[in-house]
Amino acid sequence: MLIIDSLKVELGDRILFDNISYIINEKDKIALVGKNGAGKSTMLKILAGVNTHYKGTVTSPDGSTVGYLPQVMKIEDGRTVREEASLAFSHIFELEAKIEDMNKQLETRTDYESDEYAKLIDDFTHAHERLAMVEGINFEGEVEKTLMGLGFKRTDLDRMTSEFSGGWRMRVELAKLLLRNPDIMLLDEPTNHLDIESIGWLEDFINTQAKAVVLISHDRAFIDAVTTRTIELTMGRIYDYKVNYTKYVELRQERRQQQIHAWEAQQKQIAEIEEFIERFRAQAAKAVLVQSRIRQLEKMERVEIDEEDKSQVRIRFQPATRSGNYPLTVDMVTKRYDDYLVFEHANLMIERGEKIALAGKNGEGKSTFVKCVMGETPYDGTMMLGHNVEVGYFAQNQADLLDEELTVFETIDRVAEGDIRTQIRNILGAFMFNRDDSEKKVKVLSGGERTRLAMIKLLLEPVNLLILDEPTNHLDLKTKEVLKNALLDYDGTVILVSHDRDFLDGLVTKVYEFSDKKVREHIGGIKEFLAKKRALTS
Repeated sequence: MLIIDSLKVELGDRILFDNISYIINEKDKIALVGKNGAGKSTMLKILAGVNTHYKGTVTSPDGSTVGYLPQVMKIEDGRTVREEASLAFSHIFELEAKIEDMNKQLETRTDYESDEYAKLIDDFTHAHERLAMVEGINFEGEVEKTLMGLGFKRTDLDRMTSEFSGGWRMRVELAKLLLRNPDIMLLDEPTNHLDIESIGWLEDFINTQAKAVVLISHDRAFIDAVTTRTIELTMGRIYDYKVNYTKYVELRQERRQQQIHAWEAQQKQIAEIEEFIERFRAQAAKAVLVQSRIRQLEKMERVEIDEEDKSQVRIRFQPATRSGNYPLTVDMVTKRYDDYLVFEHANLMIERGEKIALAGKNGEGKSTFVKCVMGETPYDGTMMLGHNVEVGYFAQNQADLLDEELTVFETIDRVAEGDIRTQIRNILGAFMFNRDDSEKKVKVLSGGERTRLAMIKLLLEPVNLLILDEPTNHLDLKTKEVLKNALLDYDGTVILVSHDRDFLDGLVTKVYEFSDKKVREHIGGIKEFLAKKRALTS
């Protein structure tokens, strides 16, 4: 249990949290939600004890443990994957060493009547009891099972962590946290570096083994699968819902409608009071009543309406020039890096207007395939773009290609055409850029902001084949809905690399699976594809 009481955080002249109180109970599975900047990550840091710049109290019972996985962390090298993950049990090894030391003291000391000796006996007994609780655990087996659940191959476990990308090393850190299984687990975007299969494994772990969990995630399917309580941070306050995210969205809309009705009623009341004050201000006989109305206005607690739901903004693109019937044809394509085979004999025929997903574990060749299509890496076989095809490509490093000297607004204004030019402010708002942000230069934007801007820029260019590699990585749930609706309305062809099941659901009608050096076609959406996969492995 964790008790948060009267929590207040101020950032300069802005109040981030204002007198917030709530309790995290044993076995609670909580989704922490709110717009970017609402303070979600700050809240996790406070719960983890990393951030202590606040007023109020955060308390927990003696002996309870808290584990925290931030979005970004410093990762040490110098060990193998297996050795690094095994550090999760370092407290057990320390306890064994402590027991061994106390055992030696008991063998040599003779001050049997002293208080110190009695305390040593007591400490020795308690340490043995704690050790007995975990002695049945097969540490090596648990380490291996967890790492493989998160996508590592058995042959990876004895490789040095320095051989892996940052995303894979973050998986090792997640494995360490899961192996510790603390009383309260705090997870900030845990699925960012996981593929669909690893996300499914993590869902099972949280549902069957984890204790209390508080998480931030932009993966709607994931948070719906693992959480039963939703805490929204907005305008310095919290709203606590004992439901999952999908149900929360419905209840939040109801709450906002109630706020609008209350605000409208209050505005009518304020107008009536102000009219009375103006009418009788100069009449001495009404002075007492006028002063009473003025005090009434001053004391009135103003109704606030939650910030507008930007997911209602729909972006419609200029119609792209019609392409040929088959925008992309792939015939017997094989890709190798020296002696390493990525995939072989890939055959695809993409029809105009299709929206397809490339799925599979990380490292199986999805992004490499996209680079082959874009001519960024050599391959064997034939790839052919169809007649009149104009490609729009969103790579994972797309943000690095923006002109740093332009402002956010100028970046979009230069590619927007026709009626869409009148909607630039709304489009920027839908992708979390407010009016002040729109005047910032690209060079001062964060990595996430640059990625969102690059996505807007691409989607406003007149192309008829969109190739998007992990387009939702830096988008919140509302903004992903805007993008998904835009792609649903898009009359061109779309090839998507994504691990976001909710984003893909209802959007794609065909899945190409990359696994075991092969590329296999699956007709149907992402849910049908995953159901087939589960049936084969069950």
